[in-house]
Amino acid sequence: MAVLTRAGASLPALRRALTSAGVPVETDAADTPLRHEPAVAPLLLALRAVSGAGAPGGSAPDAPAPAPGATGEPVRGDSSAYDRYVVRAEGPGGDAAPAEAAPDDASGAGAGPGRHGDGGWLDTETALALLASPLAGVDPADLRRLGRALRDEERAAGNKVPPPSDVLLARALAEPERLVAHDPAYTHGAQRLGRLLQKARALLAAGGTAEEALWELWQGTPWPGRLERAALRGGPAGRNADRDLDAVCALFETAARAEERVGGRGAVNFLEELDAQDIAADTLTRRHTRPDAVRLMTAHRSKGLEWGLVVVAGVQEGLWPDLRRRGSLLEADRIGRDGLAEPLTPGALLAEERRLFYVAATRARDRLVVTAVKAAAEDGDQPSRFLTEFGAEPKDVPGRPRRPLAVSALVAELRATTVDPEASPALREAAAHRLARLAALTDDEGQPLVPAAHPDRWWGLFEPTRSAAPLRDRDRPVALSPSSLDNLVSTCSLQWFLGREVKADTPATAAQGFGNVVHVLADEVASGRTPADLDVLMARLDSVWDALAFDAPWKSAQEKQNARVALERFLNWHVMDRGGRAPAASEHDFDVTLEAGEYEVRIRGSMDRVETDAQGRAYVVDFKTGKSAPTKDEVARHPQLAVYQLAVREGALDEVFDGRRPEPGGAELVQLRQAAPKKEGGDALPKVQAQESLSGEWVGELLAGAAGRVLDERFAPTTGQHCTTCSFRASCSARPEGRHVIE
Repeated sequence: MAVLTRAGASLPALRRALTSAGVPVETDAADTPLRHEPAVAPLLLALRAVSGAGAPGGSAPDAPAPAPGATGEPVRGDSSAYDRYVVRAEGPGGDAAPAEAAPDDASGAGAGPGRHGDGGWLDTETALALLASPLAGVDPADLRRLGRALRDEERAAGNKVPPPSDVLLARALAEPERLVAHDPAYTHGAQRLGRLLQKARALLAAGGTAEEALWELWQGTPWPGRLERAALRGGPAGRNADRDLDAVCALFETAARAEERVGGRGAVNFLEELDAQDIAADTLTRRHTRPDAVRLMTAHRSKGLEWGLVVVAGVQEGLWPDLRRRGSLLEADRIGRDGLAEPLTPGALLAEERRLFYVAATRARDRLVVTAVKAAAEDGDQPSRFLTEFGAEPKDVPGRPRRPLAVSALVAELRATTVDPEASPALREAAAHRLARLAALTDDEGQPLVPAAHPDRWWGLFEPTRSAAPLRDRDRPVALSPSSLDNLVSTCSLQWFLGREVKADTPATAAQGFGNVVHVLADEVASGRTPADLDVLMARLDSVWDALAFDAPWKSAQEKQNARVALERFLNWHVMDRGGRAPAASEHDFDVTLEAGEYEVRIRGSMDRVETDAQGRAYVVDFKTGKSAPTKDEVARHPQLAVYQLAVREGALDEVFDGRRPEPGGAELVQLRQAAPKKEGGDALPKVQAQESLSGEWVGELLAGAAGRVLDERFAPTTGQHCTTCSFRASCSARPEGRHVIE
């Protein structure tokens, strides 16, 4: 099969589209300009940066002569099949690697303003592209962490309004010594690339060649090793690695030949030469054509070739035909035997274009597919006039393909068809037979080519497994915490199990850190360690606030203001009269064992605040810093508050009341983020949700149900509002995104 196009400039886009869809593609080396090869583009971008060719006003640190002793030929071994792909690390010319100059020597080379005026010799767009390229391999998460760290460093240095993170990243890449004080976990790639760029700049400033600078950038990264390992593993990824390594070898050979031909032209001239090429510079090493790949080429190069299926892509008006005049500035193509020939008329150009389209259409032996794009607007893309000359009515195909053209997507569709109750029995049987054929395919060593097609690899066919060892020992009390009981009983038992027992929950978020800070400050005020003064509390808050990781500076400022409001409400609530109640304890830890039907439940936790009234009854207060609150009916049977009261009955506060066991007077939630109703104080006070003193046996039944669920290991998912923030949606059978994993 072959895909033909009118212009070579559209080949890279077609190749990317086919590759992303899982289609193996073979492009002739002479059809793709070298600068468009995916593996070459990062190296050329880095060379452009260090030479100053891409920076406005930048001066190129090229010298007129190459460095002494540089032979300009990268070493590639021939001892094994994969050695030809890996550029060896001895440096150009064997042992005569160019000397490394000190970074200070290159400080003035290629200097030019960045995009924002303070990025030095490296502009921000180039810096971000290089950091995301295989030369650095920095993933987006680490890039954001590094940007935040650099902004925090600026603030700590006294700059209240630091530059944007992209400017700081460009500055750090240009001066990698700035990154020494930061965590290597997310700065290693940027540091390594920054040092390589410094070395390459110093090399060019000392008279080095473009090839030597490219070699410095290439062999100083783990990228060659990754490509080698991918090439050895084979498969689609291995084929892509083969092509990338071939492209890099062609780049080095092109750079070496450029120096041999003209000598001393410098990196800037080499880059300009590559930019001027519309076809690949390397036509000497034509690769072997793979029979299992789609050939992608221009219509001009298809002359004399044939395929069973040919797709002629992009048959748009303006490309087929292309009636623009050809020729060079001096029109040397018009020189003939009889002198200067007249330029081709529009009619002659149209005839040439029709002949070219005829060549492309007649390359198919069995089937021809011609594609074009038709825009809704009349001034948009329109199919070529040549389509009307076929004598067949074009077929409109709206939308995208139903699945990628890859084996994995085909297997997924066939597997879904075999269990689809709406599919006909004949269709399901045909899908099963096709899967059986795919599962039987093996390579030369007898290994399956499509292992996912075999039912042994289908998770949905396995019976649920049970562990031989129980989750909890039935002879011991079931240990639960009041805060997790609500999650287990009222929210989602599967979320409780994965988060509390498996401990697979995500790390603490900034919202959780917000709550922890407010709780600590409330405890300090209640215990008398810190005065009930808002300015003092804000000073304490400022000392720890920067340790909280927020997504953006504006979010940090917003949450800090929310924390101030929450603390102000707490102080107003703390000093107000609440029916003669007085503080008795703060952050009181307790551990009690309760009888719950046939089970024993051990409750361990901490009460944010304990108060007592004139009758000696105990009230448990729980501070909340969330953005939502339960309803009045939910508070009446709130599991956490009820367990606090039950614990008071069983002696959790005996030591606080000097050995006397108090009666629980009730419990309440104090919502510090939410204002009280106007009749109860309005914005100045927090919303208080009280639970009356316990009555009935519903708490014991609730504990018995929770204990039985844990011991019987019944953790079924329950959907609700909590699903929006759940960390386990991707593996939850109650969610669409999780069902495809287990069904």
